[in-house]
Amino acid sequence: MYPLTIDEILMKLYEMNGSDLHIMAGLPPTFRISGDLVPLASMPALTPEDIEIFFKDVLSEGDLNIFNQRKDMDFAYQIPNGPRYRGNALTNAGTIGMVFRVFPMKIPAFEVLGLPQAVKNLINLPRGLVLVTGTTGSGKSTTLASMINVINETMAKNIVTVEDPIEYVHTSKQSFVRQREIGVDTISYNSALRSVLRQDPDIILIGEMRDRESISIALSAAETGHLVFSTLHTQSAPQTISRIIDAFEPAQKEQVRQQLASTLKAVISQQLIKNLKTGGRSAAVEFMSTVPAISNLVREGKEHQLYSIIQTSGNIGMQTMDMALAKLVMQGKISNDQAFEHCIDKSAVVSLISGENTEMRRQINNSASTNISL
Repeated sequence: MYPLTIDEILMKLYEMNGSDLHIMAGLPPTFRISGDLVPLASMPALTPEDIEIFFKDVLSEGDLNIFNQRKDMDFAYQIPNGPRYRGNALTNAGTIGMVFRVFPMKIPAFEVLGLPQAVKNLINLPRGLVLVTGTTGSGKSTTLASMINVINETMAKNIVTVEDPIEYVHTSKQSFVRQREIGVDTISYNSALRSVLRQDPDIILIGEMRDRESISIALSAAETGHLVFSTLHTQSAPQTISRIIDAFEPAQKEQVRQQLASTLKAVISQQLIKNLKTGGRSAAVEFMSTVPAISNLVREGKEHQLYSIIQTSGNIGMQTMDMALAKLVMQGKISNDQAFEHCIDKSAVVSLISGENTEMRRQINNSASTNISL
């Protein structure tokens, strides 16, 4: 029998401020801490039998049956009176493996996330589509949870979320919050989204826009007067626009462009990078608000020109990813090499850091302190 139970290992992950736990035969439990993979000290390698015991401890009988059919699955797990985790079970070379992502027991306050103030102002939008994008582990769920929490604490709204699985749990405060989990409360994303408009929502949170149908429903909901939040696995605002358009057949693309141009209110693209001062991670955030010039570029299929608008709109809160990275370098939070590793245009970052581009450097300072009017 393994020296620690799966609950004990998961609690160690939480106590050590790790983000992820990797369970794989032949290796000890391994944590991701501040972006680095760290084996759990003094623990032996896991055997397939150890993992099978862990597996049965965290999955219900129904989930086990689903896994046996599919050979991989997402699930939620919560330690009694402890943190909540998102899990993924998989098979690897004939053996079972698992990966867990931990979520704080308390939803982080917006102010501690390192996001531009312009992002927080999005909660005051009466309608439209707001997208938070980035790779897995970039903090998309945390950003959305924090924004929903601010709404919940300060406004009387009906909020409906559709998630797979539920990550942060919201308790209704000023708002009424209904959270629906795929596989538990509804059959699928598309099934839940088709019925959500009959639930009198003011605000809809879609955990992920996964396919053409979920994108269509999100656009339609935003068109009909709802504020819709969702995520995509893209790394910049132009890439986000292209990904949405490319999900549709050629005959539909023009209509989708028109819908997107009229409904998209903002794209927030995030990366988390190891902080040289604290050892934790800092957020590098690209922020694009769809002012008329940007809406026109989306409508005309010129998303490759979006960056020129973002670069010159720091006075109203926008910033490119390269501007965000340069700001973190100038603050001493990340190194030049880290910025170059995560940037879009290395020459732009070099110019900003060196002070050659004085106008854009001024935009960086403005984007750090100016609120955007939406």
